[in-house]
Amino acid sequence: MTDKIYGDGAFRRQGLMGSATENTYAGALSFMRRRYSRDVADADVVISGVPLDLATTFRPGARLGPAAIRAASVQLAELNLFPWGFDPFDDLAVIDYGDCWFDAHQPWTIRETIVQHARDIINHSNAKMLTFGGDHFITYPLLQAHAEKYGKPLSLLHFDAHCDTWPDDAPDSLNHGTMFYKAIKDGLIDPKTSAQVGIRTWNSDFMGMNMLFAPWINEHGVDATVKRIYEVIGDNPVYLTFDIDCLDPAFAPGTGTPVAGGLSSHQALSIVRALGDLNIVGMDVVEVSPAYDNAEITAIAAAHIAADMLCLMRNKKVAGTL
Repeated sequence: MTDKIYGDGAFRRQGLMGSATENTYAGALSFMRRRYSRDVADADVVISGVPLDLATTFRPGARLGPAAIRAASVQLAELNLFPWGFDPFDDLAVIDYGDCWFDAHQPWTIRETIVQHARDIINHSNAKMLTFGGDHFITYPLLQAHAEKYGKPLSLLHFDAHCDTWPDDAPDSLNHGTMFYKAIKDGLIDPKTSAQVGIRTWNSDFMGMNMLFAPWINEHGVDATVKRIYEVIGDNPVYLTFDIDCLDPAFAPGTGTPVAGGLSSHQALSIVRALGDLNIVGMDVVEVSPAYDNAEITAIAAAHIAADMLCLMRNKKVAGTL
């Protein structure tokens, strides 16, 4: 049983299920108006932000990404979602946990702070995490926490313009282009059962990852891409990370390292919507940098991708496979 309230459901809603009636242009900006809470016990999915951009190699600003994605989600909380035709919160218990706090002036403490933030959520519940960045470095400590819980190595499904496997053997570096090099070296992910989607920058060593380059996707289409993802990952526990610069800058200009020739919003959403049979153990959407956005189109794309991830989780719960 859920109560019907009008306005500010982010803090007025008592239960975790159902949706409130909100004015899209007003009110507390949790993601899709979910209740702000740190009580994870009854949640199916916990949404959290990690507002870090100290690891960027070009344009900063992704620390403002979590707030921008929340703000862009207001219309998605108004109607049943397309093309799903349902309100995921009729069946899926979701909270907005708020943001991970870390001391940006003590950068050597940040990685372990993010790891502990994720542990506090997934080790005290059966909930899946959906995390908003922040720059892409945050996926490295998130992978550490998820591999502790679900066993390593995990598979990685990585949407991006960049492979992020450039060499980096400095143990404490903060770099959003090297964290999957570290994750492979640490045994957190298995490159043989991992796929990188939309890549269009070069590395002399892709470390055995299965590459679905952007030109290949544009030539062969969505169905072939989805088929290849399932062939690579199979039934393995997989962490899903979506760097918004996977999209072409025409669809996502508001990001730190834009690269021409990427996926369209339609292609990316179509692929994500077809991933419901994967064994997804954690998710993130990263690298939204609002200062470079135009008419919020990057944040809107990120919010739609995140909402579709929640719909995947809703369908898995209804099917009893979450």
